[in-house]
Amino acid sequence: MIIAIDGPAGSGKSTIAKLVAAKLKFLYIDTGAMYRSLTLKAMQKKLDLNDGKSLICLARNTKIKLNPKSAKIRTPEVTNNISYIANVPGVRREMVKAQRAFGFRSKRGAVLEGRDIGTVVFPDAERKFYLVASVKERARRRFKELKAKGMKISLKQIENDIIIRDKKDKTRPVGALKKAKDAILVDTTNLTIEQVVEKVLSYVNDK
Repeated sequence: MIIAIDGPAGSGKSTIAKLVAAKLKFLYIDTGAMYRSLTLKAMQKKLDLNDGKSLICLARNTKIKLNPKSAKIRTPEVTNNISYIANVPGVRREMVKAQRAFGFRSKRGAVLEGRDIGTVVFPDAERKFYLVASVKERARRRFKELKAKGMKISLKQIENDIIIRDKKDKTRPVGALKKAKDAILVDTTNLTIEQVVEKVLSYVNDK
């Protein structure tokens, strides 16, 4: 079984996907982390982020491993540069190949989360979910997360970054953020993590 969880930044996709995967004993695949890893590598190599050919070459020659403890890819600098990578059609083609390979390799099942899992990567996924939350709530969550890591950034700045990020994600030339027609909408704004997990699992178990 393939479970696709999409939604904007800060809607709770990663947390929910991890817990759902753990409950079901499925493989958890954070597709956003894959793009972040490639972005970090491009920055470390000091590549021109506007040079599509170089980025495609990098994607083709990079082997990504699933590592949950990858803090370096979560910095604001990587977040601000990820769109350069994600907007290159050739890069996305390579990443989609890798994401599908991870998903099909799992014997029991996989939970993938990102922006285009239910629409592009696995359009035939058995279960699709689209998580949303208000901008203020998503900013609060991100602020709390960064503060715990010792990073100093204002709540207002995070709100502005989220608004800009949403616009970029929804207007990408390829793999744009949008809800699949058959995806189940879950508003996480006023729900606890446990409540969201229970709601997702109730639909999965009903399959």
